[in-house]
Amino acid sequence: MSQRLLSLLTDLPQSGKRLGAALGVGRVTVNTLAHKLTAQGVPLVITRGGYALEPGTPAPQLVEPLLAGGGGFGRAMRYLGTVDSTQDEVRRWADEPGHPAPHGAVVVAEQQSQGRGRRGRVWDTTHGTLVFSVLLRGAGDGAHAGGAQAGPLALGRLALLPLAAGVAVYDACAAAGTGTTPPIAIGLKWPNDLLSTDGRKLAGILLEADLRGEEARRAILGIGLNVASAPPGAAHLREFRPSVTRAAVLAALLAALEHWLAQPAEAVLSAWKERSLTLGQRVEVGTPRGPVTGIARDLDAQGSLLVEAPDGVIHTVYAGDVQLVGWLQPAGASGGPAS
Repeated sequence: MSQRLLSLLTDLPQSGKRLGAALGVGRVTVNTLAHKLTAQGVPLVITRGGYALEPGTPAPQLVEPLLAGGGGFGRAMRYLGTVDSTQDEVRRWADEPGHPAPHGAVVVAEQQSQGRGRRGRVWDTTHGTLVFSVLLRGAGDGAHAGGAQAGPLALGRLALLPLAAGVAVYDACAAAGTGTTPPIAIGLKWPNDLLSTDGRKLAGILLEADLRGEEARRAILGIGLNVASAPPGAAHLREFRPSVTRAAVLAALLAALEHWLAQPAEAVLSAWKERSLTLGQRVEVGTPRGPVTGIARDLDAQGSLLVEAPDGVIHTVYAGDVQLVGWLQPAGASGGPAS
């Protein structure tokens, strides 16, 4: 019942009487349900004028009017208070009998009790964060692949998805705000982070795939972006775009994701390099084979990082944790980070 109430709320106050009539309950029950939503982390504004969501809350009824026309990402969306993980919520929705989640379905949550990042790290959602996951169905994912919107998820393509998502997150953040906006002091760290140019983390990306032979039946792309505030040592988007809301960022991000996830590898790699804070920097990379230290020179055709060691040997890093050594350079003359 509380989810039914949530679906009726907007950013304009509605009386308990009006909401109760829509739900078939009394005003006291509406008040009880509203406080349950608040306890779950949903940002409600409860006043004498009624019940409303905080402006900019990333709920479907506030995001859908902002979505670009024609696209499929976010047209199926669930907004929840506290969940174990948006990744797991999408997976459960994808497996629901009768009405499984389509390609491009989105789950947004206010809080995660078991949120995770890469390599099992905890994903903090307590500081004004936009946290969501998107379902990507492969062309062979049964009868529910989503028609022409879904494409093959070959293993080689999977490695590029976090890079494409990184470009999308960068573009959505750079375009956020109203009126004329100055260049934004952010850039991408290989393979899946968005940083401010002074090295503070702004966003992270997680890709999980259900593999079947040489392709993935489906993949789930999770993104966490600090919008209103951030944990100590991290950055948030309002430092650069003070007027931005989570609903507006989510709408822009979904459009950018739909665009960049469909682009050919060459376009994704070129765009990522233009937005990179990694290339040209001295890095230390923790890999399963041990640490690799040197200058990050380039990406190969599969999106792996090419690191030139002090002895001139080029190491291909397929996966690992990158630490940027020394000061990050300010944006170059082209408007992007120097590389």
